[in-house]
Amino acid sequence: MAYNFVEELRWRGMVHDIMPETEEMMQKETVTGYIGFDPTADSLHIGSLVQIILLMHLQRAGHRPVALVGGATGMIGDPSGKSAERNLLTQDILEKNIAGVKSVISRFIDFEGGKKKSRALMVNNYDWMKDFGLIDFARDIGKHITVNYMMAKESVKKRVSGEGDGMSFTEFTYQLFQGYDYLHLYETLGCKLQIGGSDQWGNITTGTELIRRKARGKAYALTTPLVTKADGTKFGKTESGNIWLDAHKTSVYQFYQFWVTSTDEDAANWIKIFTFLDQETCQSLIDEHQKDPGYRVLQKRLAEEVTVMVHGREAYDTAVEASKILFSKKVTPEQWGKMDHATLLEIFEGVPQVTIDRSLIKDGVDIVEFCNEITGFLNSNAEVRRALKENSLSINKNKVSAGKMVSEDDVIADNMILLQRGKTTYFLVLLDE
Repeated sequence: MAYNFVEELRWRGMVHDIMPETEEMMQKETVTGYIGFDPTADSLHIGSLVQIILLMHLQRAGHRPVALVGGATGMIGDPSGKSAERNLLTQDILEKNIAGVKSVISRFIDFEGGKKKSRALMVNNYDWMKDFGLIDFARDIGKHITVNYMMAKESVKKRVSGEGDGMSFTEFTYQLFQGYDYLHLYETLGCKLQIGGSDQWGNITTGTELIRRKARGKAYALTTPLVTKADGTKFGKTESGNIWLDAHKTSVYQFYQFWVTSTDEDAANWIKIFTFLDQETCQSLIDEHQKDPGYRVLQKRLAEEVTVMVHGREAYDTAVEASKILFSKKVTPEQWGKMDHATLLEIFEGVPQVTIDRSLIKDGVDIVEFCNEITGFLNSNAEVRRALKENSLSINKNKVSAGKMVSEDDVIADNMILLQRGKTTYFLVLLDE
């Protein structure tokens, strides 16, 4: 083994519950382990990044990771951690979501190269559930798990005892379906380990119990703590919604900002969970950060590691440049040249803007006329002249003086000009062809 999988997770604070003998078993043999992903959306957000990283650790430790996409269980809805019934998905939406989830996971796990014994697999439980009739399932699977056993699960007890609107039979069967997934993978792939968040312990142990009772086999379970934020707010959520792993849903700039603006306490925890930096490096960064928290060395390294892993080095560099632009007093044409239209709109989100005809600057226009009559940035020609006299007027973060002619040379990101008065008053001019 490349390293001890359980020991690696333990120092990172990523072990919540673990079945006895799991660590010893994994040290003796190459283990096939799986994690399930529910296709509730056509992508995955950073709440699922922990599970993806666990599969990456599994593969790096020389074991065989299996990513299960719940095409069948996704039709039912997992009641774990929920207080209300989830809306059921149509087949068309489900298929779209499954494709999206598969696409995301494929960016992180090696399904083709490397050693055959640790080469990852991706499976869809719909493939083995679609032809399984209700009577056959009840006879072959249902008889092995008692209702008493299922009712004792925490996720069931909370709902049945009055939290929310109760639980439908559809959701009640979820743990049995998930348990059968584990049995199927045990019998077909020799899968001995299922991993999930701490809220999945009940579902996972139903699988190990089913394997024990029906297959007379031994299987194991490991869960990780649910990631939280120090202030009590939900991890992975911002005012604008989820932080997704797809750039078209959450821009790289917004993704980077989520990590770089994390609190000291969160960054100290997340550097262990969301990166592959070793223990010595993580502790060194934490110690360095504590000496001078204002420099935010911990947050910067966390943001770099996660953004590069998810989006690549080039996208990370662009996000860093975008952040510098926001706080820089002066920005070079070369820096502007690295920015695209969408990124700049996000940097200056909420800034007042106006759209003008591009022909108005074709032959050049005096700065006074541009800032007042053409764009309405400032209220009068006198106000523009006063700003020029105070040396407080900038175009694209660079100071301008009286007599400046605004032209195509001042256009950034194909069709934008950024006006600024003082340190904080911005105005975005968009050019329409």
